[in-house]
Amino acid sequence: MSEIRFISAQESLPAGALLLDNTADVLARAGEVQRHAAVVLHFPKWTDGRAYSQAVLLRGRLRYAGDIVATGEVLADMPPLLRRCGFSTVQLRADQKLESAQRALGFFDNHYQTVPPERTVEPS
Repeated sequence: MSEIRFISAQESLPAGALLLDNTADVLARAGEVQRHAAVVLHFPKWTDGRAYSQAVLLRGRLRYAGDIVATGEVLADMPPLLRRCGFSTVQLRADQKLESAQRALGFFDNHYQTVPPERTVEPS
């Protein structure tokens, strides 16, 4: 399983990254996505999971191998699912503890659901 990189809430997002709102149709913007080394997907609320679906589409259908960054209302318990959906970088909400997020990554060794083969593409 790929590693997740954490950046602080104060740290700048990757230069030249494509910032997409969680309502954006990533499939319709495939050409634009492929021209960027990083795509930033925003969680406006921690209960709004559309950015998870966007990441799955980027990795699975578009075979996007660049950096996918989670930003916004990203909580410390979200990294296991973020990693599983294809995110490679996480910017936690400012009040979240990095140590808690890193610990959460070790909670699940196995999953009940299988991962379709198209989602096993690792980021470069």
